Amino acid sequence: MLTRDTGSYNQTVKINLIHDWQFSVREAMNLQKELAQRVSRTGEVSNPRFIGGVDISVDRFRGTATAAVVVLDYPALEPVEIRIVQGKPGMPYIPGLLSFREAPLILEACAQLENAPDLLLVDGQGIAHPRRLGIAAHLGLWLEVPTIGCAKSRLCGDCKEPDNTVGSYTELSDNGEVIGAVLRTRNGVKPVYISTGHKINQLSAVQWVLRCCRGYRLPEPVRYAHLAAGGNLKPSTSVASVI
Repeated sequence: MLTRDTGSYNQTVKINLIHDWQFSVREAMNLQKELAQRVSRTGEVSNPRFIGGVDISVDRFRGTATAAVVVLDYPALEPVEIRIVQGKPGMPYIPGLLSFREAPLILEACAQLENAPDLLLVDGQGIAHPRRLGIAAHLGLWLEVPTIGCAKSRLCGDCKEPDNTVGSYTELSDNGEVIGAVLRTRNGVKPVYISTGHKINQLSAVQWVLRCCRGYRLPEPVRYAHLAAGGNLKPSTSVASVI
């Protein structure tokens, strides 16, 4: 996975080969701490043409995974490109090390894109992570694109429940540091956990998630990526395999 030279990739999408993926658990944790210092928690996104969504589905019985990246036009939020890669996860499931398991396949899918997203929403954590490097932050460093973590559950930190109305949110804090927001995206439905991934500030991350919602709990880029990873959306071309 990602062993090719950068010249082999579609240059529409920039991919920085910042490290390989062969690490022990301790080495991976130390790398997370190091890379977290390179994450930008500032920035805004203005007038994006394309917004991407990322998700992955794991078949535990077969030991394989399907990674999907869906690019939507904005503001219509209709899919314009769907790329899917199937393969073996890079590491066994270890809490807090999700990116080492899933990111290599996701990056393979991103490498096939012909329409580079101006903003990427990831089903997972950004800096709302014990070592401040969830999968959205990790992918942001590899792709150098504004990235937002949009998770369905909390990995760390403390928070209060937001009001039941759309747009209500509370801060997610860990040891006195604000690391994200608990956002209600649909009336009376469980909130989602939003955090900066890379090159975007927390308030902008919340605002863009809300702009990408169309009546569902998940914002459209992540919702479409979830459908694609589950085999419910056809890819733009034949499914690639790196098994």
